[in-house]
Amino acid sequence: MNTGLLIIAAALWGAAAGSFLPRAAYRFSAPAGEPWREECPGGHALKGWLGRATCPECAKAAAEGAEGAEAAGYGPRTTPLVIATALVCAALAAATGTRPELGVWLLLAPVGVLLTAVDFRVRRLPDPLTLPFAGAALALLGLTALVPEHTGEWTTALLGSLALGGGYFVLFLINPAGMGFGDVKLALGTGTVLGWYGWPTVMLGTFAGFLLGALYGGALVVARRASRKTAIAFGPFLITGALLGLLVGAYTA
Repeated sequence: MNTGLLIIAAALWGAAAGSFLPRAAYRFSAPAGEPWREECPGGHALKGWLGRATCPECAKAAAEGAEGAEAAGYGPRTTPLVIATALVCAALAAATGTRPELGVWLLLAPVGVLLTAVDFRVRRLPDPLTLPFAGAALALLGLTALVPEHTGEWTTALLGSLALGGGYFVLFLINPAGMGFGDVKLALGTGTVLGWYGWPTVMLGTFAGFLLGALYGGALVVARRASRKTAIAFGPFLITGALLGLLVGAYTA
């Protein structure tokens, strides 16, 4: 397939997948210790996990002019998630080309965007997303390793998962206030995808994540929106760093 067409197809896939994320992002955006959200802000039961974050009952009540009616929309807006997922998928296609592991990256990308949105909102990385993410990455890359023309090693992916997950676990034990256990679980998945392209990619993606997190935290301190002891959501930077490492690893493989 022509590279340009591949990138367009990947972007369209990302846009389509991103359009299904808002409701899941809202339902998973419950503070730590609370159950996942089952109702819209207006108190109506939510149906399903995927789709736009709009409530037909609230929209009907607002249209009828009911006093105190909630807005029909809730949670994150659809457009930013669509754009973000489309851009991520297009970048992965441009870097990976027609190699079979691209299919794995495109399947995992929407989950990464969803995790980023949830962690930014409530500083929580849901187990129903992080652990399946790691398991799916290992399983899908294991199948990809059986396909000709792949570029990567499943053994290194497994070792990368264990190494990065173990490293983050040590950081969690040293400073639980600064490193959540959800980050440890997420590191199992990011270590897998980075390890596919080797240890230099693992180190690059890990360094990029910490650098981005430090820059963000420093910017908040300079803007006086946080202190040096303020905890920030690290998952988005772990994911972004892994994406940058993956792009470089795929492009140079």
